[in-house]
Amino acid sequence: MTDAIRAEGLVKEFKGKRALDGIDLTARTGAVLGVLGPNGSGKTTTVRILSTLLRPDAGHAIVGGFDVLREPHEVRRQIGLTGQYAAVDAELTGTQNLVLIARLLGFDRTQARARSGELLERFGLADAGGRPAKTYSGGMRRRLDLAASLVGRPGLLYLDEPTTGLDPHSRNGLWEVVRGLVNDGVTVLLTTQYLEEADHLADDIMVLDHGRVITQGTPEELKNRAGDQVLELRTVDGGQLSLAAKIVEAVTSAPVNSDGLVASVPVEDSAVLPEVVRRLDEQGVAVSELSLRKPSLDEVFLALTGHTAQATTSDDEGARG
Repeated sequence: MTDAIRAEGLVKEFKGKRALDGIDLTARTGAVLGVLGPNGSGKTTTVRILSTLLRPDAGHAIVGGFDVLREPHEVRRQIGLTGQYAAVDAELTGTQNLVLIARLLGFDRTQARARSGELLERFGLADAGGRPAKTYSGGMRRRLDLAASLVGRPGLLYLDEPTTGLDPHSRNGLWEVVRGLVNDGVTVLLTTQYLEEADHLADDIMVLDHGRVITQGTPEELKNRAGDQVLELRTVDGGQLSLAAKIVEAVTSAPVNSDGLVASVPVEDSAVLPEVVRRLDEQGVAVSELSLRKPSLDEVFLALTGHTAQATTSDDEGARG
């Protein structure tokens, strides 16, 4: 399988500050590459370079077989791009938005209307096609924006934090759309700061922090790097959680994370579980939940960087994220 995107040594500075500090990136054809990191990590800057909107200060990139610097027009023919916020014209109807894009891409009137109708149907917007986009909900606008990026049938789709500001129902709906596109053979580059999103959608994940690649691999591989398992417990009486955490910490010799409701700790050996149960029983601590599980991607990011993926840093100059 060939690579849809390959970049090496990408560097970009804004006023002396490096937004990207030597990024290497590979996206497999027909798969979803998730680029994970907080605001200011370099996600959007990477997308803007790969979509020919920014020139790197160093490094090079090949997208769909074309060099982003020497063959930008050919690169643009290969890609669709959906940014962090819906970019549809609020005064135009859904149909008019898509027809406008199609006409700009060289479709004739008949082709443009046919393509817009096809996309509105696919994205569950057929009944709203005649309404101005300003009457759409946030989720509907995002779906229309995504439909607009697919008018030209691109083989590569860049989704730059596509679910920003969406409610859980709209977010899940957009996830289903993305899965459908991948099933149709579209390669997707997804940037996100939501761990759950990367876990649900990405075949491969690249973790960025302060313009550098921290690690990369499949979701399962990244979870394995954070430790074999996580012991998690919840007490019947919330007031006993701190005591339970101290007991677990004594048994595992590892610092326990607690949010006031649940305590968790990475463990290398599941054999500690019976000893934890015995000591909790000795101290009269009643437990409502006690389990061993794989670490979450949030725990992976915390283990790798010292902060969660939702933590914010200063934004890139001219390119958030």
